[in-house]
Amino acid sequence: KGECLIIFILQCVIHRPEETPYEKFRRQHVDAKMTEKLCNTEISNRNIYKLDNSCKETNTFILSIPAKVKSICRGDGRYDENSGMTYSTATFRIIKCKLKHQGARKPSCQYEGRLLTNRIIVVKCEGKLPVHFNRDLLPSESNDGEQL
Repeated sequence: KGECLIIFILQCVIHRPEETPYEKFRRQHVDAKMTEKLCNTEISNRNIYKLDNSCKETNTFILSIPAKVKSICRGDGRYDENSGMTYSTATFRIIKCKLKHQGARKPSCQYEGRLLTNRIIVVKCEGKLPVHFNRDLLPSESNDGEQL
């Protein structure tokens, strides 16, 4: 009986469920306590890389609690039919982490972080949850060529 229990536990560890698209979005983009100086640490700790293990050129962290970011997809955003994206009506502070050396690969990803304020967040929503960070804009940019 003990052997069966060990095998069952191993199967649970090996076959843990994949993260949902929202969980991936949250892991990669939402952190109320993120700072410019934490880009390298957080991108490494959160395993944020391209599929081929090369470094992402840019990763953006939204300085907010998850509930406020989720609200973009739950009535506090403006859906754009042309792009299929949803624009936040509230503005956010973000940390934009930019790769210092193009073409770098894990584990040599080095980023420079920059705090940006008063940003509109543009996300793809599925099932009333954000699943893809598209871009950020200043409020004055959100009407340039966009039908909101």
